[in-house]
Amino acid sequence: MKLSRRDLLKLGGAGFLGLPLAKVIREVLIGEGDPSSPHDMGDGNPDAHLSFGPVGQVDHERNGFDPHTILSDYDFGTTSDLPDGRTLREYEFYAMDKEIEIAPGVFFPGWVYGSLTSPASQRSGRLVGQVPGPTIRCVEGDRIRIKFTNTSPHPHTIHFHGIHSAKMDGVPLQGDGLIHQGQSTYYEFDAYPFGCHLYHCHALPLARHIHKGLYGGFIVDPDPERYAGEEAAIARTRNHNYPENEQYQEMFMLMNAFDTNFDKENEVYAVNTVTFAYHHQPIDLDRSKRQRIYLVNVTEFDPINSMHLHANFFDYYDHGTTLTPTLRTIDTVSQIQAQRGILEFSFEGFEDGLYMFHAHQSEFAELGWMGNFRLGGE
Repeated sequence: MKLSRRDLLKLGGAGFLGLPLAKVIREVLIGEGDPSSPHDMGDGNPDAHLSFGPVGQVDHERNGFDPHTILSDYDFGTTSDLPDGRTLREYEFYAMDKEIEIAPGVFFPGWVYGSLTSPASQRSGRLVGQVPGPTIRCVEGDRIRIKFTNTSPHPHTIHFHGIHSAKMDGVPLQGDGLIHQGQSTYYEFDAYPFGCHLYHCHALPLARHIHKGLYGGFIVDPDPERYAGEEAAIARTRNHNYPENEQYQEMFMLMNAFDTNFDKENEVYAVNTVTFAYHHQPIDLDRSKRQRIYLVNVTEFDPINSMHLHANFFDYYDHGTTLTPTLRTIDTVSQIQAQRGILEFSFEGFEDGLYMFHAHQSEFAELGWMGNFRLGGE
């Protein structure tokens, strides 16, 4: 039997190549049963076919980062006051080569970012490269200063989605251009506009540099002092410095995918890099709080990605640059690459249980982009 690129993912590594495909699917995806039967998987359990994902666990300690901590890991940098009273946030970023485990036994040769002030680096006491890169969080109007050093043999940059001068754009023909191995540069700009943004490498070939893992979130909180009335009240809920923000359970989710055999088609899909991370270990929700997701799509080689929430609806703020929703009461949203937005919803009054969320491209869900929220219970 000829194996497709999708079948190769299910193999979980070269060690399974000598096994029949049916055996591979049983052992890697669900661990049992006969996939030729749509109802009975061969062990007398008619529901066994409902399982998602491979068996085994990814070694998050080896990776140096965990998808569950990425949800709330924000890199605020080192802060100080400028003479004009504004906040200066300083960061020290690095690009490096690093092998990461994206599914149990499936390793990917990544190009990654790390920051000395990221929560992952602070917890470990050493620089940690991660995918996605550290989620920078700041406030509208803050001065951002990033020292970027490239330790990789490949030239890299950091391009920020935001408003800044041409020489700070992190593209090959502007400013310092490409940063080669052992070189450093500074990116400095004011944080505008508020919203849910991203950064990524802009070296060529662009698809390769992004797909390999050089991307991350860039969240700019609105400054309530710049607004009045209801807008100021909403801005306080989205600013991490205000107690009103504690009324929300916030999560950062970046939709990504991996072409494991470099044929420009993805075999693995995920949120925050590791397949089925939030399916096998659901995200516990505090039903007393309103939920807020900062959602970013950086999927390469597929024209669109999406998120669907089961049994509930959400309001959506496209790019996060408005204080009122751009779409109300929807349960599915699509994003092209680099599109992003903020989802807000509530589970107040809902019964205990698991509430699924996933891409509504079924293939993406079956290949890793699948999760669950959990209300109550174990």
